[in-house]
Amino acid sequence: MYPYLRMGLALARSRRVRGKSIFGTAVTHHRAWPWDTDMYGEINNGRILTLMELGRWGLAVESGLLQAMRQRRAGFAVAGVSVRYRRRVPLFARYRIETRPLGWDARFFYIDQSMWMDEVAANQALIRAAIVSRDGTIPPADIAADLGHDEPSPELPPWVGNWISAETTRPWPPEPL
Repeated sequence: MYPYLRMGLALARSRRVRGKSIFGTAVTHHRAWPWDTDMYGEINNGRILTLMELGRWGLAVESGLLQAMRQRRAGFAVAGVSVRYRRRVPLFARYRIETRPLGWDARFFYIDQSMWMDEVAANQALIRAAIVSRDGTIPPADIAADLGHDEPSPELPPWVGNWISAETTRPWPPEPL
């Protein structure tokens, strides 16, 4: 089940931190509840991605992106993700999700997200996201301009560029098995 209550709480907390730069890091704090965990008593990989969405919504509120999307009648669409799972997040563990935009290209924003227990990184995700409306994908530079950033995107880190390049070689649609 989608964590609607937690999303509401995360959005309410983020409203207190409004005015952050589009390149600021949003931090949300959470706890691993029984409904987040699998039969091994830890948050499973699918739930981690769902919980990371709370961090992206927090960033959207803090930076003003949510308001810009509402004005354009647009929303988020995740178009790709690469995740590293390195540590288990056990039942009742406290953790935080750090979310920061890295930059954009002609179609997508690239967002770095990580989950931390104290000072230990549990996992990290690179998210490729588009802002879409009924008319299609809105260029990220237009959204950045709505947020007061009229300059080009910062240069993406080499590891992000490598991932983008690798994704262009991946066949789509996939071949049937």
